[in-house]
Amino acid sequence: MINIASPPSRSARILVVDDREEDRHLLADYLRRQGYRLYVAEDGRDGVEKAIYIQPDLILMDVHMPVCDGIAACRLLKAEPKTMAIPLIFLTAAALPEERVQGLLEGAVDYITKPFNFDEVRLRICIQLNAAHGHEHPPGGRDETGPSGSVEAAIFLAAQRRILQDLASTPELAVLAHSVGTNTRLLNEAFRKFVGVTVFDYLREARMKEARHLLSETDLEVQTVANDLGYGNAANFSTAFRERFGLSPRQYRKATPGAMEGT
Repeated sequence: MINIASPPSRSARILVVDDREEDRHLLADYLRRQGYRLYVAEDGRDGVEKAIYIQPDLILMDVHMPVCDGIAACRLLKAEPKTMAIPLIFLTAAALPEERVQGLLEGAVDYITKPFNFDEVRLRICIQLNAAHGHEHPPGGRDETGPSGSVEAAIFLAAQRRILQDLASTPELAVLAHSVGTNTRLLNEAFRKFVGVTVFDYLREARMKEARHLLSETDLEVQTVANDLGYGNAANFSTAFRERFGLSPRQYRKATPGAMEGT
C-alpha cells in the first residue's frame, strides 16, 4: 500500500542535467527544499551515465549543452532499457516550436522554460511523478495502485474521478466539494497532498494532456477539441495550448508524424 502520509512524489530522486552551474545549483537547491533527493550532471553524456547508474524517478535536462546536447542524450536514454521509462522534462531558455516538437517526439514528456518560475517547476514535476507512479487514470477508469486507506484519500479519488469523467465542465469548487462530502479547503488540501497541485491546476493539466492525445490520434477539428475540453472557442484553446507547449494546436498536429489532418 502506498504511504499516504505525504505526496507520493516526495523523496523521489531527480537528476538535473545542465551545463550552466548557476542554473544547475539554483534548481537543485529549490528541489531539495521541496523534499526531493537531487543528483546533478554537467552535460548530456554525464547525464546518461548517471541516469543508468542512479535510476532516478525523473530527469530535468537542458537542451543546449556541449559534448552531448539534450536531444541526443534523450535519444540515448530512450534507447536504453534501464532508462527508457524514466520521464524526462527539457529545460530551455527559448525553444522554437520545431525544437519543442522534436523533443516531444524523441520521448520527452514536457518543457520548462528559463528563467525558472518555481510554481511552474513544482507543478510540472508533481504531475509527471504522480503520473509515472500510476496516480492518474483515464476518465471512467479505475486506479488500483493509487492512494487509499483514509477519508482524505477517498475524497481525492472521488473528486478526481468526477473531473476526469467530464473535462469539458469547469465545476464550481464548492459544488465539487459538496458532491464528495467535504469543503473547498479540505478538497484543495487533498489534491495538494496526493498530486501536489490545486483542483483547478489539476484540471488544466488534465485538459492539456487530453488535447495532445486528441490532436495526435484523431482527426477532430480544433474547434471540436476545444469544445470537448471546455474552452469557449478555438482561439482561447489555442492560446492555452501555446502557453503550455510553445506552439499552436495546428502547428503541433502538423509536426507530429502520423497525426490526423484535422482542421
